[in-house]
Amino acid sequence: MNSKPRPSEDEIIANFFAPLAGRAGLGLRDDAALLDVPADCELVVSTDVLTSGVHFFADDPPELIARKALRANLSDLAAKAAEPRGFLLGLALPGDWTEEWLAAFTKGLAEDVACFDCPLIGGDTVRSLGALSLSITIFGAVPKGKMVPRPGIEDGDLLYVTGTIGDAALGLRLRRALASDRVWAETLSQPARDYLLMRHFLPLPRLALRDALRGFARAAMDVSDGLLGDLDKMLALSGMNAEIALADIPLSKATRQALACDASLIEPILTGGDDYEVICAVAPGDAAAFEREAGTLPVTRIGIAKTGADKPRIRDGEGRPLAVSAGSYRHF
Repeated sequence: MNSKPRPSEDEIIANFFAPLAGRAGLGLRDDAALLDVPADCELVVSTDVLTSGVHFFADDPPELIARKALRANLSDLAAKAAEPRGFLLGLALPGDWTEEWLAAFTKGLAEDVACFDCPLIGGDTVRSLGALSLSITIFGAVPKGKMVPRPGIEDGDLLYVTGTIGDAALGLRLRRALASDRVWAETLSQPARDYLLMRHFLPLPRLALRDALRGFARAAMDVSDGLLGDLDKMLALSGMNAEIALADIPLSKATRQALACDASLIEPILTGGDDYEVICAVAPGDAAAFEREAGTLPVTRIGIAKTGADKPRIRDGEGRPLAVSAGSYRHF
């Protein structure tokens, strides 16, 4: 008996993706989108590619793969103080894809399209001869002259980070279930395990920091490849470095619980990546106003920028430099 034929590319677009399209997407019936840019605003554009086996596991829930992909791009907009306007989706499906998988993927994507008011406006769907991969190109708007760049830090600026660091990296280690992690993983409470796994699956793009960044930040970027490495990238662009006390880095209760069991976890916490928090630099005179404008979004002062070409250093509770083998996650 013949199985039901798979939908064609046009049917995939019409049945799964057209319902997610915003006005700029023209119903996904055209080869291009028509995107309005609000008056007196500039367009901020960012893109990310995610591949099975590198950014997610092939058997991860498809709805979470979709949501993480969109949120990673939204995090780029958050660091630039931009407001989401829409995104393009490129999807390369492997030979074993199913309609059920695609339905779950688009269901998850639809949830975040609504949550972050960021509609699909176009893209492409193709066959992959290898692993599943997807790309998102996202568009945001920011008032002219208000986008926050990476360079621009000055000597004496205060360095801040949102949220907590290292949760996603530990969540990934839990997801991989390596024997080397068994001792600390088994000491975690179930709520702590659930929290770390969810932080791995679902980052929280810090779009609510937009007004604080526009008003007071000299420089900003999101933490995708690890706090230590990304901080180095941002500081180096301005000829700066910094010394940071380990005690000043914000850690969640779950991460502190894991670290108390295995002190070696400090390296993946600082360098593992996928935090999708925002680091920024603020002039000392603007610090109080920046913190007030951030409101309920947690921001933590972690150091002071200083002129110099050295890499940023982390010092432990006794003032000794903390040695790490790698500053950040690297693809190559």
